[in-house]
Amino acid sequence: MKIISHRGARGLAPENTIKGIEKAVMHNVDEIEIDVRVTKDNQVILNHDEELTDASGNKLLIKEANYRELKKHKPDLTTLDEAIAFINKKIPLHIEIKPKEPTAEIIKIIKSYLAKSWKDNNFLIASYDQKVLLTTHVALPGIKKVVVETWSSWSAIRRAKAVNTKRLSMNQLWLWSYFIKSMSKSGWQLSAYTLNDASKAKRWAKLGLYAAITDYPDLMKK
Repeated sequence: MKIISHRGARGLAPENTIKGIEKAVMHNVDEIEIDVRVTKDNQVILNHDEELTDASGNKLLIKEANYRELKKHKPDLTTLDEAIAFINKKIPLHIEIKPKEPTAEIIKIIKSYLAKSWKDNNFLIASYDQKVLLTTHVALPGIKKVVVETWSSWSAIRRAKAVNTKRLSMNQLWLWSYFIKSMSKSGWQLSAYTLNDASKAKRWAKLGLYAAITDYPDLMKK
């Protein structure tokens, strides 16, 4: 079973930051998952929510704010470019593009690294948003896509076939033993998010779970 460190390493350091990514690298995970959004001035930053919340609880809508303004509110704000450069091909970067985010700048950044010495397998692109997956599949056909779906295997499989992938990520709250075993036997590479129970992960690994997406890679690696 592969270990995918969630939002950098959310349980060990601030999420979606260089410090979190550094923790993930330290624990030698198989992939590092991050979330990306695009600012008003077309900078691609790491953030899970539509809004950036600063230390005082102030909220700024990312798509309506410039990068410099956001950086003032969150000094450890990290860009996709910084994340890729920091990892420097050590571990595949699992990029989740949030729903309805514009993809042009994200694609441009990834292509800029592919034009250097980076390879397709240094990246994965994941999303709940099928339009995002279809658009990036056309622009970056060599990069593996990951269909993110809450609970519906029918929807996940239908979406996966459209972008020629076997990789699925589903909410662990809706998974059960028979389903995991059945999906594995059918050739689907199923990841469970967000799986922080190491004993459950080990049980599911025996049934064929492909990967655990976890906040605590240190626990999963023991």
